[in-house]
Amino acid sequence: MDRINAMLVFTRIVDLGGFARAADSLQMPRASVTVLIKQLEAHLGVQLLHRTTRQVSPTLDGAAYYQRCVSLLSDLEEAEGLFRGSQPKGKLRVDMPAAVGRLVVFPALPEFTRRYPLIELEVGLSDRPVDLIREGVDCVVRGGLTMDDSLVARPLVMMDQVTCASPDYLQAHGVPQSLEDLSGHQVVEYFSSVSGKRYGLEFQAGDEVRLIDLPKQVSVNSAEGYLAACMAGYGLVQTPHYHVAQLVREGRLQEVLGDCLPPRLALTALYPQHRQLSSRVRVFVDWLVDLCGRPGSGFRH
Repeated sequence: MDRINAMLVFTRIVDLGGFARAADSLQMPRASVTVLIKQLEAHLGVQLLHRTTRQVSPTLDGAAYYQRCVSLLSDLEEAEGLFRGSQPKGKLRVDMPAAVGRLVVFPALPEFTRRYPLIELEVGLSDRPVDLIREGVDCVVRGGLTMDDSLVARPLVMMDQVTCASPDYLQAHGVPQSLEDLSGHQVVEYFSSVSGKRYGLEFQAGDEVRLIDLPKQVSVNSAEGYLAACMAGYGLVQTPHYHVAQLVREGRLQEVLGDCLPPRLALTALYPQHRQLSSRVRVFVDWLVDLCGRPGSGFRH
């Protein structure tokens, strides 16, 4: 059995939803497609496809195998393309925080897709931890310190952070002019749904970071919910400047304590070590580095 051909046939069946359509698209006899899938299932020792009179769909094992096949076939095509001198092509799966995607990446993305029209982007927008190997994700963009030594980390930008609150909250509690004025204020608390770690207010004081513990009424575990609670008047928040710049300009949020800034926050692109030679990953991350360094990117430099 030609395993590469078997993987190609299997992915085509999943993509098209049937044996006959896959056989026609590959210009193969339908009987040959059926035999090849039976051989592949016997070789793997699992059932890959649910077959009914109306449709064909992958089993749970089949869905997991499909993702790996797509990645492997794409890598094979890319490796051959290196010697043909062709442009990067194939599917590139990335994941990034929703705000980074919405406010920074997508407004500039047409530039990237015009430059690399053969790359098909699949973009997830989330803050959740992603198992890049198991989920078949090529690259993630994340804020904060990187703790996984198995991943290659490419710095994108050091983001300025600001402290802000809603105008209604500040009218009720007063506008703090110094850290000593924070007595009597409250925060919206951010917590990690994975580690359970909770975040209050932090301020850079020389080479040290000063933590300010304030009471809270609402805690959230997403960046969008964090700002929504702030806009609803539940307290002070600290967030990257790009995330609230438009809201501040519109007067829906107000920056405070401009002389007492929070620590800067790293934004990093992460990808598995075996993806270092992938031209799709390389050109995308190179583009992100350039984008984040531009004056008009949305990040305050």
